[in-house]
Amino acid sequence: MTYFRDNINEMTGYTPGFQPKAADVVKLNTNENPYAPSPRVLEALKNLAPETLRRYPDPVGQAFREAAATLHGLSPDSILCCNGGDDLLTLAFRAFCDETRPVAYPVPTYTLYAVLARIQNCAAAEVPFGDHFSLPDKLAHVGAPLTIVCNPNAPTGTLIRPNVLADLAGQIKGVLLIDEAYGDFAETNCLDLVRTLDNVILLRSMSKGYSLAGIRFGYAMAHPDLIAGLMKVKDSYNVDAMTLAAATAAIQDQAHFQANVKKTKAARAILTQDLRNLGLDVLDSQTNFVLARSPDFPAADLHGQLAAQHIFVRYFKLPGLADKLRITVGTPDQNTRLIQAMKEILAQ
Repeated sequence: MTYFRDNINEMTGYTPGFQPKAADVVKLNTNENPYAPSPRVLEALKNLAPETLRRYPDPVGQAFREAAATLHGLSPDSILCCNGGDDLLTLAFRAFCDETRPVAYPVPTYTLYAVLARIQNCAAAEVPFGDHFSLPDKLAHVGAPLTIVCNPNAPTGTLIRPNVLADLAGQIKGVLLIDEAYGDFAETNCLDLVRTLDNVILLRSMSKGYSLAGIRFGYAMAHPDLIAGLMKVKDSYNVDAMTLAAATAAIQDQAHFQANVKKTKAARAILTQDLRNLGLDVLDSQTNFVLARSPDFPAADLHGQLAAQHIFVRYFKLPGLADKLRITVGTPDQNTRLIQAMKEILAQ
């Protein structure tokens, strides 16, 4: 006997990256930032008054909205605070999709999209990327009320130019949600599209560039009418007081943020070249991870042998990805341990 809807019974849930419990590991499997968040974050948490915890949090997170609006040159009513970027994705599926209103997105991409579609019981048009992970022309002609493009894309790390996405937004009849969870590490972004187009939602995450994966905070930027509609769908108090304080402190410390991003980009370039020197095919990345393939060594075996040495990377047993590993950019020391272990494994 079951109490769940048929689509819930039949679906497979999202599988998060493995979280090792041991302290002495090289954890490069979940795209966390290896550097500490801004000291202002810890100070903000330390100084929280007991009264702040006794009361419900600000339901819209106005302090953060104002800080983000100042940074991005928008009005606060163009900002929506979320319990991580995944919360915004859930809101979008609830707001725009149902049994008669499908979603469309290019693949391979973030696997949560397919899970959310199953939960909402909406059809998902999964359109394969073009050559070199270019945006497929077919995506504009699906006719979906919600189209999602992860940009830079996970798990490939590739980037689609803003003008291409602007063209897509102009061709579709619905909403274009651009998932810029990894946008902090890219050479360009789609912020200008929010200023000029009323059907674009931009997703930003504080988990990656701001080193706040543990507090779960993301935000949306869009035309105020879209934000107002999403406000109707969100939970009453979807972000807690501690998280709002931490996120606001972090976004106000741009010097610390930019320094961490710069270190990650530099390490990414070295890691990419070191992997290529080992004979792996590595896509140029615009994120804090790289996607690598060994032409001679099965990815699943390489993943297993690295794990046996307490070095964790991500393996997806999925079409187009089963021969590749996604490797988070770590500290220089972590990356060196990874390269040394891979050199020994590949020499077998």
